[in-house]
Amino acid sequence: MSDDIASANPLDHTSDDEALRAPFRDWLAEKWPDVADLDVGAFEVPKSGYSAKTVFVPLSYTRDGERVDDKVCLRIESPEPAIYPQQAPGLDVEIEIQFRSMELLDATGKVPLAKPIGYEPDPAVLGQPFFVMEFAGGDVMTEDPAYTQAGFFFEATPDVRRQIYRRAMQQMVDFHTVDWQDAGFDWLVAPGVEPSVERQIDVWESYGRRELGDRVHEDFEIGVEWLRKNLPTDLEPALSWGDSRPGNIIFRDNEVLAITDFENIAVAPKEIDVGWWMLFDRTMHEAIGNERPDGEPTRQQARDLYAELAGEPSLDTFYYEVLGGMRYSAIVVRVMNRMVARGQLPEDQTIWRNNPAATALAQLLDKGGLR
Repeated sequence: MSDDIASANPLDHTSDDEALRAPFRDWLAEKWPDVADLDVGAFEVPKSGYSAKTVFVPLSYTRDGERVDDKVCLRIESPEPAIYPQQAPGLDVEIEIQFRSMELLDATGKVPLAKPIGYEPDPAVLGQPFFVMEFAGGDVMTEDPAYTQAGFFFEATPDVRRQIYRRAMQQMVDFHTVDWQDAGFDWLVAPGVEPSVERQIDVWESYGRRELGDRVHEDFEIGVEWLRKNLPTDLEPALSWGDSRPGNIIFRDNEVLAITDFENIAVAPKEIDVGWWMLFDRTMHEAIGNERPDGEPTRQQARDLYAELAGEPSLDTFYYEVLGGMRYSAIVVRVMNRMVARGQLPEDQTIWRNNPAATALAQLLDKGGLR
């Protein structure tokens, strides 16, 4: 499923950027008092995901007596309700969640990031809240086209693919070494709530039912019922990336440059992230009929690789893949609802139940004999 979905905000049309460049320049100049003669170029709007609009902003300025040509990444909140469910009351501005998370992660030094520059909550500046970070230009294992069919990973040799994948997996392992309490992520936990797998099921079931309305998603229902009947116990809460997958890792020269996308960050057992990674793998292979190129690990090899890098026993991720399938299927319903509301899809569209996420969930339920 393509993530080339336009966001309804002031940058839907790139010609509108001229009215925003002056206020953006003034805002950035305040953040960079050591910079002089700051010029802002035409906004570049690449493919964006389902939540905030991403904009690349070319810059030219003088710092320490030298003229610099630079670029920053601007992310602007959508005016519509958030794509992801709230982890705690009041956490409904995804731009703020992401920037706040990046600042805290950057302070740990545990994972590579595009350095955060500043956050602006006042919509009067650009029409919506936004944040700015350094530009991290590189290669990404994309969803559309699938990285199994095109792009730098597909074009690499099998040995290089193994290296790329290992470096990608290392990022999830490193992320899970962040102590969520020491790093200051307690704001992700609602008062009086245990940050458990059951809590995540509660959050996502409520979210999915809200978005489905009076529609019935049978596999979603089966998945929720099975997950509740088979709850794991004695799992430690950790910092959960929330969207742990190769597509959220930027490479340059086959080395990791930065990891991205923390709108769905949570305090929850790390097994949920590992399951999401494996679920996403299924959506890029069996769910869409793509072959696995030589050098890309199988899912079992990927599980074993995580275990090796983390120094832990290999994990049976089936439960967490089903949880991932339930979550991803609900997200697609939310995204399709947004597109219907914008007039981009008819009200009787059936993509909400016919998509790679739903297919992957159905495959898992069949594999486990759950339907």
